Amino acid sequence: MKNRNTLTLAAFSMAGLGLSLSSCSSSKPVATTAPDTTMAAPAAEAPVVKGVGLDVANIDPAVAPCDDFFHFASGTWLKNTPIPGSEVRWGSFQQLADRNNAVSRQILEEAAANTSAAKGSNMQKVGDYYGSAMDSVAIEKAGITPLKPELARIAAAKDLKSLQAVVARQQALGTGAFFRAGVGPDRKQSTVYAVNLGQGGLGMPDRDYYLKDDARSKSIRNAYVAYMTNTFKLMGDAEATAAKKAAAVLSIETRLAQASKSRVELRDPYANYNKMTVAEANKQFPNLGLPAMLAQNKLGAAKEVIVGQPAFFKEVNTLMKQEPLANIKTYLDWQLVSSVSSALPKAYSDEAFRFTQVLTGAKQQQPRWKRMLGATDAAMGQAFGQLYVDKTFTPETKQKAMQMVTNIKASMAEHIQQLDWMSDVTKQEALKKLEAFKVKIGYPDKWKDYSALTISRDSYLKNVLAARQWAYNDNVSKFGKPIDRNEWRFTPPTVNASYNSSMNDITFPAGIMQPPFFDPNADDAVNYGGMGAVIGHEITHGFDDQGRQSDAEGNLRDWWTKEDAAKFEQRATLVGNQYSAFSPVDSVYVNGKLTMGENLADFGGLSVAYSALQKELQQKYGNGPRPKYDGYTPEQRFFLAWAQIWRTNARPEYLRQQVMTDPHSPAQFRTNGPLMNMPEFYEAFGCKEDAKMVRAQNVRARVW
Repeated sequence: MKNRNTLTLAAFSMAGLGLSLSSCSSSKPVATTAPDTTMAAPAAEAPVVKGVGLDVANIDPAVAPCDDFFHFASGTWLKNTPIPGSEVRWGSFQQLADRNNAVSRQILEEAAANTSAAKGSNMQKVGDYYGSAMDSVAIEKAGITPLKPELARIAAAKDLKSLQAVVARQQALGTGAFFRAGVGPDRKQSTVYAVNLGQGGLGMPDRDYYLKDDARSKSIRNAYVAYMTNTFKLMGDAEATAAKKAAAVLSIETRLAQASKSRVELRDPYANYNKMTVAEANKQFPNLGLPAMLAQNKLGAAKEVIVGQPAFFKEVNTLMKQEPLANIKTYLDWQLVSSVSSALPKAYSDEAFRFTQVLTGAKQQQPRWKRMLGATDAAMGQAFGQLYVDKTFTPETKQKAMQMVTNIKASMAEHIQQLDWMSDVTKQEALKKLEAFKVKIGYPDKWKDYSALTISRDSYLKNVLAARQWAYNDNVSKFGKPIDRNEWRFTPPTVNASYNSSMNDITFPAGIMQPPFFDPNADDAVNYGGMGAVIGHEITHGFDDQGRQSDAEGNLRDWWTKEDAAKFEQRATLVGNQYSAFSPVDSVYVNGKLTMGENLADFGGLSVAYSALQKELQQKYGNGPRPKYDGYTPEQRFFLAWAQIWRTNARPEYLRQQVMTDPHSPAQFRTNGPLMNMPEFYEAFGCKEDAKMVRAQNVRARVW
């Protein structure tokens, strides 16, 4: 789940007490047809019924569920499902996204073929955007020509003042050069929008790729230099010139990396909130020309800015004056060209993919239609999303999902009230926050207005730049207006979910409200173990190590007693230590601090969803017999459903990158990590005290 917080994709990504699965003791295998359970079952014999929504053929009966539940629940699927050559991992999320893509492709191809669509309509714009993206002949013929006006702006910079104007232009074009500047809620005053400045400017996924000297980091740096060199050659430079330019870019980006905070440091919302007047920021960072930049980008009315990482901006300030102008312009060229490689001739995107292969282990590039579908969704997600929702999402699904959210919120409230480690005063604040959650399901109530965006079949590259400028203008236009708490960050086809601490809202797009996460025909246990746990996960994000620092209105405010905060930290540290002991690939360990929020959300999400299921079962069956679908009890199916949404095969290169950059733990640990701490799981599968999936009581973690 990708958070800030998200479930996977894009949402949204630990020393000591944790035990890796390979170091635990074992228990006997459990047969698939007659699962072992010591549940306190009703006296009457439970009927055995054919199940829906859970594929028991995925189960590997050779693996004991109490030894390794990930491989028990999905082992046969894992063995029989190779990773497609164009993918770096393959699991339930990717399979559902693939099914969504098939529907989306049909929608886009029909839109592109619709020559009678009214000019200016969403149908025309979506069709022309996708149609121009798929016109590889026109893209090859145009070459880099459509980018020349922007390259000329960079080339024309002659001094610091004109360079500042170019950097401001790069902000509006979303190239990622130097830093990020945009409008979002003020974290300490969530009723108003603020201008936020944050570190950025790196071409590789993380600062550590620039700073570490291990063999893998060096090989990735070498591949990056080759990527830059070959791209500059494609732009017309001789080999020696291209190599010199690549070295200049690497030098600048290394300086930025050295000044950047780590991903763990970025998790501290207070340390990354530094409000100052524009005059004060300009005094601290005069070489950035902030007043002029803000004015150029329609933010001239701003009197204050929130600077995420002042030390980083001090380095950018020094660099702007210290670094040769030619090198900075080369860096800006690279940031621009590399950000639009998919809109340039095939040779450019081939170079980008060669670097991606080294990073992730991908064997082949995704087909162009799939990449351009993603690009269309990213550029015009709500225009395209309306077409998608009309075809795929029913009001009944939305209603059922809302009922599940209501049930799980009620379960979370009961959990909070029953906590033995939290005082009443903190509980009241927690309940107040929970009650204030805004729930967004399926699609926005009000769609974005794309009337100011002009899209044509003339040039895909021009469309890309126009869509980026529209998105930037849409963002900065919020400044000075009331907070829009109905705004969506996800597009409807997205297979993801999120919690937003500034808005105190949870979002579940239409794309994820499908099997295996949610199936209207499945039994309650499957839906609560899948979508229910996902809903619980996002709700728990409001109370994880980051989310707990915001109040019911979304403001950064400490509403905890000192004693309660200390007790929370003690429990969270235990979770962090457990995950830091997990190793997905040789000598690589999960970062328990980086993944803390997602791990806590998994713990809490499963726990509250399980309680909600029990209440649902009690209402339906009372103390009478409960059906055993496919021979499994509801409790067992709940945990099997959880495991099967996380079934994933991943390439080792991807796992190494995930551990370094993603706040989400690898799939096997998302499956097993919480269950190793849940007596409800032990009971459902009859796990003995010496089983590998059972943690000793003194090192068992439970937060919410």
